Amino acid sequence: MGRFPKCIPVCMVWLALLSMPLAQAQAVKPMGNKVADRVTLGDWAIDRTEVTMGQFDRYVRATGTVTRAEKEGGGFEYGAGWERRPGWSWRFPDGRSDGVPVNTDLPAVHLDFAEAQAYCHWAGGRLPTGAEWQKAGFTELRDAPPAPWVKGRTYPWSTGDSPQGANTSDADPWPRAAPAGATRQGVNGLYDMGANVWEWTTDARGGERRTVGGSWWYGAFNMKADVQAFKPADFYAVYIGFRCAYDLQKSNTFTPAENKSRP
Repeated sequence: MGRFPKCIPVCMVWLALLSMPLAQAQAVKPMGNKVADRVTLGDWAIDRTEVTMGQFDRYVRATGTVTRAEKEGGGFEYGAGWERRPGWSWRFPDGRSDGVPVNTDLPAVHLDFAEAQAYCHWAGGRLPTGAEWQKAGFTELRDAPPAPWVKGRTYPWSTGDSPQGANTSDADPWPRAAPAGATRQGVNGLYDMGANVWEWTTDARGGERRTVGGSWWYGAFNMKADVQAFKPADFYAVYIGFRCAYDLQKSNTFTPAENKSRP
C-alpha cells in the first residue's frame, strides 16, 4: 500500500504553502474561521467538526489523561508497514516542530477507540454509530438548509455532488491534515465527514471498530458512505481522529461530565 502523492496546485498561493517546511505549514491558521460546536439533527446532535487538539487539550487539563501514544513511545504512520514515530501524539501529530506552535485547530489524532470514547463521555456525548454518522454525513436533515442543499436528499459525497473541496491525496491546499473548518462545508453544515482523518464509530467486528470517512492519505474513494474500514480498537495513528454525538431526549443543553465549562 503506497501513499498517493498530492499534486502541487497551480495556484501560486498554495504553491507557497506547500513549499514551506512541514512545521511551518502546521502553524498556518485558517483565516476568519468561526465554527459552531454542534449541529442538531432531530433528537440528537453531532460535532460540526472533528474534535480538535485545542478541545482535547482542555479535556487533558481537566482529567490528567496521558494517552497511550505518549506513554508507549509515539503514534504510528504508514511507511514500510506501520512504523512508530517517536514523539508523535495528539500534542505533536507530525512530530515536534522546532519551536513553531502547532495549530490547535488541527484534528486530535493518535487516539485509540477507548480514548476517543472517554473524551466524548466527558463532553456529555458518545461516539456515533456507523448508521448515525452515515445519515448525518450524506442525507440533508436540516429544516431549511441554505442553497444548494435540499432537505431529504441523500448525496453521493459528504461534500455534495462531488468530492471537490475535501482534503484527500488528490491536488488540494493541504499537505497533511487540515484545520477544523478549513475545507468545504458539506451536508448538514458539517466539515470533514469525508477525508481529512478517519473517524471512530461504535460499529464492532470482534476486537475491531469501524472507522469512516477516509483521510488525507487516500483518494476520494474512501469518502464513500459504504466503505467498511475496520481497525483494531486499541490502534492509534496519525490518520485517525473522531467526533462526538449527543442525545437530546433529556436536555437540549450540554455540559461536560467532569468540567462544567464547554470543551
